[in-house]
Amino acid sequence: MAITNYGELKSAVGDFLNRSDLTSVIPTFIDFAEAEFNRVLRIRQMIARAEAVIDSRFSAVPADFLEAKDLAIVTGNPVTPLQFITQQETAQLRNTTITSAGKPTFFTVVGDQFEYLPTPDGEYSLEMTYYANITPLASDSDTNWLLTDYPDLYLYTSLMHSAPYLKDDERIGIWANLAKKAKEELVESDFSASYAGSTPRIRVRSFG
Repeated sequence: MAITNYGELKSAVGDFLNRSDLTSVIPTFIDFAEAEFNRVLRIRQMIARAEAVIDSRFSAVPADFLEAKDLAIVTGNPVTPLQFITQQETAQLRNTTITSAGKPTFFTVVGDQFEYLPTPDGEYSLEMTYYANITPLASDSDTNWLLTDYPDLYLYTSLMHSAPYLKDDERIGIWANLAKKAKEELVESDFSASYAGSTPRIRVRSFG
């Protein structure tokens, strides 16, 4: 059974569940699977790059932002990598050591915004790499890299998330073990590719 898009994934989930009354809730099982992927996976296929011009203390994170990898000010020479610090450390430095505006050297994440320290004293070009959300499936023809490369992970994780609905279905443990195995294989593949020197395709966008 080929699973190449959202419509085929929904059909496969229905076939495995062997229930005719779950059509309306199968998309929810898949939504929960995608939420789990975004919580636990941090692999090279999820890395994106963004560019922006910053001129104030705060700027918005990219819409699909999960977690920052690297931020750097590329205005001037040399490039200035920004060091991540906690919100508490940011507050302490802002109240004691770094009290005036300047070229940012630190950043933290506050909700859906980056906070820079010092506060920029002008316009600076910022480049960053970050982990982005896996593109969610919505229309029957939709696909993404994870469904293309690891349809079994998508399928078994979606089936696993049927557990609260199906309750005592004895197949839940089987699906959970298969989902765990597929995820481990994905992580191992990412580890091997990273140390083999392969270069991921990185999406570039503007944000802020």
